[in-house]
Amino acid sequence: MGTSAGVGLSLHKNPADAGKEAALQAMERGGIAKPDFVFVFATVGYDQELLLRSIRDATAGAPLSGCSGEGIITAGAAAETNFGVCVLAIASDELRFANACVQGFDAGYARAGEELAEEVRPLLHPDTVACFLFADGLLFDFDPFRDAFERTLGHDRKLPLFGGLAANNLSTRKTYQYHNDRVISEGICCVVMSGNARLAWGVNHGCVPVGTRRTITRCQGNIIYEIDGIPALEALKEYIENGSASDWNRVTLNLCLGFKTPEHLRQEYGEYIIRYMMDKNDAEGWVSIQSDVTQGSALWIMRRDKELMREGLQAISEHIREQLGTSRPKLVMQFECMGRGRVVYREQEKIELLKSLQDDLGAGLPWIGFYSYAEIGPVSGYNCIHNFTSVLLAVY
Repeated sequence: MGTSAGVGLSLHKNPADAGKEAALQAMERGGIAKPDFVFVFATVGYDQELLLRSIRDATAGAPLSGCSGEGIITAGAAAETNFGVCVLAIASDELRFANACVQGFDAGYARAGEELAEEVRPLLHPDTVACFLFADGLLFDFDPFRDAFERTLGHDRKLPLFGGLAANNLSTRKTYQYHNDRVISEGICCVVMSGNARLAWGVNHGCVPVGTRRTITRCQGNIIYEIDGIPALEALKEYIENGSASDWNRVTLNLCLGFKTPEHLRQEYGEYIIRYMMDKNDAEGWVSIQSDVTQGSALWIMRRDKELMREGLQAISEHIREQLGTSRPKLVMQFECMGRGRVVYREQEKIELLKSLQDDLGAGLPWIGFYSYAEIGPVSGYNCIHNFTSVLLAVY
């Protein structure tokens, strides 16, 4: 049989109709009577429980994983709307999928990493090739999670991590993670993929510095309290347009922080590691990011560059084609920063850019993804979190 995969999309506002349409469409396009596994990405306008229930009913209760996004991505479509759902249905006698989840960060992100590793360890096999992660994008610190996860897993080889942080529509205060029948928040869902498969992927951000080097002078974990001896928010003011300082969403969609890329990652990644400022405290003047920082670290204020983003997608495509050789992907997954969607490109421009990328890798491929609050993908053998970035993975 090999691997059959199909992707379905629905923009219906009714969650029951939307879930059913996307699921049935995915199975029809993949020629699948009953899926072995289902990935789901959806936006937050739906009643999430009803949406998931309809997908589970239509797929005969197939194991399921995924999360909410600011938008969804399929072949020829990138819908950034409150009502959009996409489903990837997979049936295979050469690939196996097993899922797990943990909920709650009260004991810390390191403890969450340990708990998830304990759930994942029994799912690993000698032919395990990757693990997909979907975590709450409103409160997540990747570095302590990853370190604890990898240490507790004790795998004899590095397990590549791919995925993204769940997103919303910038106005609600929740994101959602999906595990079989469950819809959770403040959690992490994951999928272990094993079997006869190889991976080809690429990572690119397309951001440039807009100022001179700055220095973190006070911080703790993933919170930056001071830059150059003054509150972090005060240091950012000169880069913020008049009138927009109170609109944090607008600020952080246009500005991000850049750190010098460590030497062991630089050849594959470029000069700067990009970090999204996910939260702030006006009274104390701090900002937080999704990985840990250290006092004395240099940083640069960064912004997106439209042409660099376009060139970066072309570079990703070329890199993946080189890895694929003459092979055709079984499926493609795209984890795209929501700051690289409609906030940058006009709708037609965005679709044309996506179509060009998809045509480069092969028209008609099962293709699914979402616009996230952070992207996860390995660089030079190290599992990393990325911001303002595209992570593209082909399974072949």
